[in-house]
Amino acid sequence: MSFLISDAFADGGAPAAAGGFGDSIQIVFLVGFLVIFYLMIWRPQAKRAKETKNLLGGLQKGDEVVTSGGIAGKINKVSDDFVVIEVSDTVELKIQKGAIAATLPKGTLKAI
Repeated sequence: MSFLISDAFADGGAPAAAGGFGDSIQIVFLVGFLVIFYLMIWRPQAKRAKETKNLLGGLQKGDEVVTSGGIAGKINKVSDDFVVIEVSDTVELKIQKGAIAATLPKGTLKAI
C-alpha cells in the first residue's frame, strides 16, 4: 500500500513538540471552562430544582397557590401526586403537584 502514499506524506513531517507551554495553556482553559460551566449552568439549575422540590413537598391544605397556567386557588386536599384547589365557592380543580408554580401569601385571593 505504500505505493499509494506520496513521499511527502510518508516522511511524517517535523516531530511534534513534547509538552511545554502550549499544554499548560490548554489545561488552564479547560479548567476555566469547567468553572464557568459550574457557576453559570449547573449550580443555578440545582438550586432551582431544590427550591421546587421544597415548594411541592411543603404544600398543605389551606395554602393559596398559583399554577403554571395562571390559575389561582386555595388547596383543599393534598395527595401524593395531585392537589385539589378551590378556585371559587363551587368550583374545585384536581391538578398535578408539578403544575404548581408558586405559593401566595395568606389572604391574597380575597384581595383579588
